[in-house]
Amino acid sequence: MKKLIMMSAGETSGDQHAANMFLEIKAQNPSIIAIGMGAKKMREAGVEIAYDSSEIGVIGVVEILRHYREIKAAMKIMKALILNHRPDLLICIDYKEFNLRLAQFAKREGITVLFYVSPQVWASRPKRVVTYGKAIDKMAVIFPFETAYYEAENIPVAYVGHPSVDKVKPLYTKTEARTLFGLNADDPIIGLLPGSRVNEIKRMLPVMLEAVVIIQKVFPEAQFLLPQADSISDVLLKPFLNNKAVKVIKNQPYDAIQCCDAVMTTSGTATLEIALLNIPMVIVYKLSPLTYLLARYLVKIKSIGLPNIIADKPIVKELIQHYASADNISAEILKILKDAVYYKKMQEALKQVKIKLGKGEGSKNMANLVLEMLAEENILVR
Repeated sequence: MKKLIMMSAGETSGDQHAANMFLEIKAQNPSIIAIGMGAKKMREAGVEIAYDSSEIGVIGVVEILRHYREIKAAMKIMKALILNHRPDLLICIDYKEFNLRLAQFAKREGITVLFYVSPQVWASRPKRVVTYGKAIDKMAVIFPFETAYYEAENIPVAYVGHPSVDKVKPLYTKTEARTLFGLNADDPIIGLLPGSRVNEIKRMLPVMLEAVVIIQKVFPEAQFLLPQADSISDVLLKPFLNNKAVKVIKNQPYDAIQCCDAVMTTSGTATLEIALLNIPMVIVYKLSPLTYLLARYLVKIKSIGLPNIIADKPIVKELIQHYASADNISAEILKILKDAVYYKKMQEALKQVKIKLGKGEGSKNMANLVLEMLAEENILVR
């Protein structure tokens, strides 16, 4: 009898993590099948997608309210899947609030629950550890320092490694990639990473493009690369890209990033990927005014950028909300390009971030954990 796992991923990064994990699971046990909520990457990996999450991967109170109807519909479908299919294991990947509620429902139905990617309890509301502990059977964390929060409450936890360590692998050398993209290594190459969500593109790309114009006044021959996230359509990007100096790169984000001398990026997993490639950057982000006010009240850490959090000190400049202006962004990029000492110091600090993240194999470790949990429940037939 084939064994069934159910997966729930609501954002682009979660979709990728889930896909990589399932490919590893299938490599070890091809008989296992998976259904659930996700997007393109999970579908390509062989997961049967009952709800496409492409339109609900939003962040912020206002944005969630705007998509409330779609999110509610997704929850209804996922609960019905649990009731109708009775999966042997539910794996919730990130997408914290939605997946917490789904996990609570599954737990009440007697379904074993594994949660992958912990809520950032170290940033705000540490008591959430207890809430999550009641809804899950095990938490899989991606940062080594996170295990202590769960162990303190006697909640089963496993550190599996950060998936980006394995994922960030350029196909070409920097020289080869620059030739491939038609870039001149003698002139500055600057990356634009405006995000993987629709609302991030609408909020962050215009201000980044304004910064491009300012930088061009100092470096007229500067070249700009925009690695297009899989979740972002050509239709969405097209109205913004009037500046011919900005070259869009599809399907090769890491080759594009490694070409750059500096990068302006939204806060999120991308900052970690840039750090792993050892490229100096400036981190920028804007939220709706209401979400920002709530975040200031709830978030208790000084930094929001993952490289700074992992380093436990400010190694990369962060420009948040009204500070994320074209003038400030361009000023920081120009400082990175002009100040060789500043550039080298940031690179050395980013190397330490990579060391702290360890050797990786996050997807393989997750696959092993899934198979172990199935075996512990005496529900896996090999």
